[in-house]
Amino acid sequence: MTRLETLLSRLPTTLVALALRFALAVPFFFSGLTKWDGFGQLSGGALYLFSTEFRLHIFGAEIPYPYPTAFAFASGTAEILLPILLVLGLGTRFAALGILGMTAVIQLTVPDGWANFHLPWAAMALALIHLGGGALSLDRLRGA
Repeated sequence: MTRLETLLSRLPTTLVALALRFALAVPFFFSGLTKWDGFGQLSGGALYLFSTEFRLHIFGAEIPYPYPTAFAFASGTAEILLPILLVLGLGTRFAALGILGMTAVIQLTVPDGWANFHLPWAAMALALIHLGGGALSLDRLRGA
């Protein structure tokens, strides 16, 4: 093993988990901010996208979102709350699992985004599900 490899192998898992938590939280949080015009008030853009533009691509068919307002509300809420949980390291595995599920739905909505966005998001979420929040997390403080 070279010196560099030895040095890199000693990188604390805590630091890796912290970096993954922030890297995964940032794009989802900023996306969530675009879905709201204020507390509890969905933006017109979010409502428009979910009711008019977004389609689920399943088995070659393009299916409109059922209950677009409910999906926009759920998406906007999850995109704010789950990243906050990730940054805090609170319920890290749960938050990462939620983001992994959202990534799957986003993949069905925007199938061309898999290589640039969805695959890295899924990999980060899976790593966090496996690693947990690390020592610099509220999970660790509460003994989880």
